[in-house]
Amino acid sequence: MEKQEQDANRTSGQLTQHAMLVAWGVYAQQIGLVEAIEQVKLHQKKREHKPQTKVLEFLVAMLAGLRHLQDISRAAHPIDRDHVMAKAWGQAGWADYSGVGRTLQSLTLDEVEAVVESLNLISQPFMEQEIGQALAESGRLVYDADLTCRPVSNTSKTYPNTAFGYMGDTIGLGYQAALVSVHSPTYGRLWLANHFHPGDTVSSTQVQRMVSAAERRTGRRPRRRTEWVASRWQQAKANCAAAYEKYETSDEKLKIVRDKLHDTKIDLAEWSREVKMLEREYERTGKQPTAHCNLSKARRKLSTYQDRLPHLQKKLDVAQRRLDRCERQWGQAKAEVEHLHKHHAAMLADNQNNATPIKALFRIDSGFATRENIAWLIEMGYDIYAKARSSGVTHYLLSLLSPDTIWERVGGNASLTAWADSTANGYFIYPVDLALARYQTGDTQSHSVLIHFGDAHVVADLDGWFHQYNARQTIEAGIKEGKNVFQMHHLKVRTLAALLLQEHFACFAANFVRFAGLWLTQQPILPPHFDTSSVKKMVEVCAHTSAWVAQQDHTWLLTFTQQSRFAGYSMKFGRGAIQLPLFHESHFAHF
Repeated sequence: MEKQEQDANRTSGQLTQHAMLVAWGVYAQQIGLVEAIEQVKLHQKKREHKPQTKVLEFLVAMLAGLRHLQDISRAAHPIDRDHVMAKAWGQAGWADYSGVGRTLQSLTLDEVEAVVESLNLISQPFMEQEIGQALAESGRLVYDADLTCRPVSNTSKTYPNTAFGYMGDTIGLGYQAALVSVHSPTYGRLWLANHFHPGDTVSSTQVQRMVSAAERRTGRRPRRRTEWVASRWQQAKANCAAAYEKYETSDEKLKIVRDKLHDTKIDLAEWSREVKMLEREYERTGKQPTAHCNLSKARRKLSTYQDRLPHLQKKLDVAQRRLDRCERQWGQAKAEVEHLHKHHAAMLADNQNNATPIKALFRIDSGFATRENIAWLIEMGYDIYAKARSSGVTHYLLSLLSPDTIWERVGGNASLTAWADSTANGYFIYPVDLALARYQTGDTQSHSVLIHFGDAHVVADLDGWFHQYNARQTIEAGIKEGKNVFQMHHLKVRTLAALLLQEHFACFAANFVRFAGLWLTQQPILPPHFDTSSVKKMVEVCAHTSAWVAQQDHTWLLTFTQQSRFAGYSMKFGRGAIQLPLFHESHFAHF
């Protein structure tokens, strides 16, 4: 083995401490990634290194799973000193981390958008292949969506647009990242889209944006359920007519009370004058009032109207509040009719422009599952697996239980009972399937509610329903991978544009490692002697192991050193051009 290392050293004389980053660099050049980033126009001037090189270096740092930006130059084996790895990425060398930081700090939002667009163009052939294969194999696309926190120090003043919100289980300062993934037959999971928000952003506000982003990225969408919206539109018009009738009735009642109040004020003024006139007359003549004299009668009349005035004023206030409430309800009803009218028209046009609609389902957790979001997803043509947001739905289903209720065990401590086509006493706009889940932990019971909408007869297959919903753990594993493998719990930059770039780079890196891992298994000579399907091992181990590097034309040979975990093995790759997209019968781990 020592002789093998000596031979490799004589051949190239180049040692790398980042073997997998060399392989990924060669792959990145062959799929056009390096060229795509180099063609992005950046306003920063070149000194020793081009700004595009430093942006690319930041991506390499993400692929290496570096915790902090300074690790580019100050890690045990700095990547900015690995010249052979830089060559694999088509660069003459790498910049110091401080130079990378200055370039990232100077980026504009438009420049970041251009970089992201270049990443999407590179990924698109792989995406299209996986979408096509998923539709061919299962007849549908399976999306998962989630919101994950990006916390910073609660006393920080240097991060822009932060806000206090839920950072895990506590309230803290930071950001929220909205993520969408799609199930991939080859890679298990691929990231489609992400959005960066202040920390007080809540899941329920992001559903429509996530769905739109997924549809733009895949270029596919289901047939919109226009008939459902049409029915809701007709009901909204009826509700609007009823609201207008209530408004008119309230307005008429207000007019009646206002007229009575007006008349009472006139009568009060007249009897007040009458009393004063009689009092002067009685005083002039010396006449004493009696119980039934004109003055006493006038005083009683005056007292009646004085007592009536505040009562009518109170009734007027009540009538005015009722009218205002009815007017607001009528206004909301009119707005709902107008909204549904526009929504229906847009969906009709969408269907006309959608020659090949697909079937697709969205899996979301309870944070996203408001009644409005569930209705919107149904109208947009999606099947749904979700968990109910409202505790009222849970209490309603608990009230339906009886001693005869049948529970089916679906997990170690979980049992389900279900109802088909339920609105939960009017909570949901459209009928959905509901399952009450009971979890037994010792002597303690807890409950939650699963929601389903779609063609699957889930009520007859509660075990399948339970596990189909919980399969959304794939996106939770992806979030864990982003935080622990690509170190997204360490924000390496402090400008909004750079933070957005880091977010997109993390998602792209997760996809890229999967693409490259499959590519390595396809190399005809000396395939890798390690598991290329484990993103965690590829980043944390293979990207930080040493090897001798030899290159001849477009062929690269990596011979792992005696200090490497893979001592005794070599890897040869990069012969000739690579056709896109690539495909191999292989399955990838999530982390």
